[in-house]
Amino acid sequence: MPVPTIKYYVREGLLPAGELTSRNQATYDETHERRLRLIRALLDVGGMKVAEIADVLTAVDDPERPVHKVLGAAADRMGRASAPQEDTESASARAAVADLISRRGWRTHESNPAAADLSEALAALARLGHGAFADLLDTYADAAEQVARADLRYVDRQVAVEDMVEGVVIGTVLGEAVFSALRRLAHVDASARLYGTDLT
Repeated sequence: MPVPTIKYYVREGLLPAGELTSRNQATYDETHERRLRLIRALLDVGGMKVAEIADVLTAVDDPERPVHKVLGAAADRMGRASAPQEDTESASARAAVADLISRRGWRTHESNPAAADLSEALAALARLGHGAFADLLDTYADAAEQVARADLRYVDRQVAVEDMVEGVVIGTVLGEAVFSALRRLAHVDASARLYGTDLT
């Protein structure tokens, strides 16, 4: 990693300063290397901004903060929803998401960034004339719960909190890519079985 980048991370409070060995040089240990890898994962894989990373790292460095809250600090900053439109579809989608969360007994709230992302997607589907897609929410939620349990079993294998946070970031972003690819493969198989299409 270029030295100016490391100095920038130190200035922004993302990385503790190294041990000065001379006026213009410092040494960094494995702790710094680990933090740099986490910063890069949050930037490159998580798509987070520097200020968001600073919030996550503050949570990581707080020994009083429960692991659940640390993991939430990382996951909550990975949503992509923009400001919601104020139309009938958006209001209906938000209500459907709030109902889903309540009905399934999920220990979260409709203000969660992921809930906003889901509402935005459902509203877009409704605007395109596919509002009935919301009928599949419970089926998708069943699959999502199973995947979430698998993700957290993987994260739980980690010992250090930084490893756990990195596991959430990598698991969420790359896990979504893996799950999306698996879903597309399953679509091909299901379509071939349903419509009798030969793969040759």
